[in-house]
Amino acid sequence: MRIIAGTYGGRSIRTVEGPGYRPATAKVRQAVFSMLEARGVDWTCARVLDLFAGSGSLGIEALSRGAQLAWFVEKNPRAADCLRGSLRDLAVPEGRGRVFQADLLKLLGRPAKDAFDVVFIDPPYGLDLLPPALLKAVRGGYIAPDAFVLAEVEAKTDFAGQVPAQLIPQADRLYGQTRIMLWQNKTPDSPSIPEPSIP
Repeated sequence: MRIIAGTYGGRSIRTVEGPGYRPATAKVRQAVFSMLEARGVDWTCARVLDLFAGSGSLGIEALSRGAQLAWFVEKNPRAADCLRGSLRDLAVPEGRGRVFQADLLKLLGRPAKDAFDVVFIDPPYGLDLLPPALLKAVRGGYIAPDAFVLAEVEAKTDFAGQVPAQLIPQADRLYGQTRIMLWQNKTPDSPSIPEPSIP
């Protein structure tokens, strides 16, 4: 798999094969980054969290485009080692790319030390892990005010009524068997736009 754009554009990253692993295709990754950039994401100011990271293709793509840092969470030891290998291959400084081999829901159950500006979530298909992951990420303080949360799930998945109310839908698109869902975190701390004054 090759990185699309940025500092590492054209270079390959390692991938893991096996049940539950489906690295995002170039078409989907391009759509994801176009979607976020169209909504004003400035990667040079962004802190990224890649959950159920697998090969880490989305987080690494963000680093390539200038993200300040990307933290990756992956439970499978083999996949986590593969991801660390990709970061080494690309010579990503340790302070910018960090891999946590951990059970995601347990990790998100602990309060966050820092919040993130872009959160990618790509849960294994068929296990209904997106709703609890979103809830724990919100409650744990992992999602910054006004941050974007993007999930890649099965095309026919229905999460109606299971997404925290403060995550406001921004996009919902199908790419073959893949569904991309995008939300923005609107909390009481989100910057407000003042009402225009009337002369």
